[in-house]
Amino acid sequence: MPLPIDPQEELQQIATGFMLAEGPVYNRRGYLLFSDIRNARIHKWEKGELSVFREYSNRANGLTFDHQGRLLAAEGGGRVTRTEKHGSITVLAEAGLQGPNDIVYAIDGSIYFTDLPKGRVYQITRQGQVRVVAETAGPNGVALSPNQQHLYVADYKVGGVKIHAIEADGSLRPGKEFARLTVDGLKTDEAGNVWMASVDGIEVYNVHGEPLGKIATPERPTNCGFSGGTLYITTPGSVYRIQTKVFGTRTF
Repeated sequence: MPLPIDPQEELQQIATGFMLAEGPVYNRRGYLLFSDIRNARIHKWEKGELSVFREYSNRANGLTFDHQGRLLAAEGGGRVTRTEKHGSITVLAEAGLQGPNDIVYAIDGSIYFTDLPKGRVYQITRQGQVRVVAETAGPNGVALSPNQQHLYVADYKVGGVKIHAIEADGSLRPGKEFARLTVDGLKTDEAGNVWMASVDGIEVYNVHGEPLGKIATPERPTNCGFSGGTLYITTPGSVYRIQTKVFGTRTF
């Protein structure tokens, strides 16, 4: 199977001038949010216009939404938060954390996030319990399979991506190697393909761990995120987008 992108499609830069862009996530109301970690901001891009969604973001990194459309953020300053609809910040996890990195919301209402300095993957259960579900040297990007039965975890220090089966209670089975790549953020699509921000582009593998191709980027990508069939890609200084032939996995 070839890379699920029309060969005529080109990468389009939609915003630039950042210190370290990360965590692109598209809201159903029609706008993109992404982090600028070193400037401690979360930006909003809507209809070609850029604005600041949140100042003093506590070095927010990975972003996602819950089923109510509330923003969830893995904050590198040492906590995981939820932005309520009226704008206040609720801390979901903080005790013992060092640097939450990426985050994904599960259909059962639980949340998985990585803490790279701690070498741990955590789950926040529906009841609000925070527990360690995996340990690895440098957990970075995290993503759910489209059937929500597996969790992908990129280990930045080891240089590989593991796939963990998810137990009925949300805990993880020991991971199996999925790809031998140095990966930052990653996402899945509805066909089960995994889109991984690697050294010089977005590497795309099918569900069996076979490479389909790569989207080359001008800078080393940090993460990616879908809105339907549009893939948004963050690099340290810019945000890009490209049309694909598949739709991204919806987890919220």
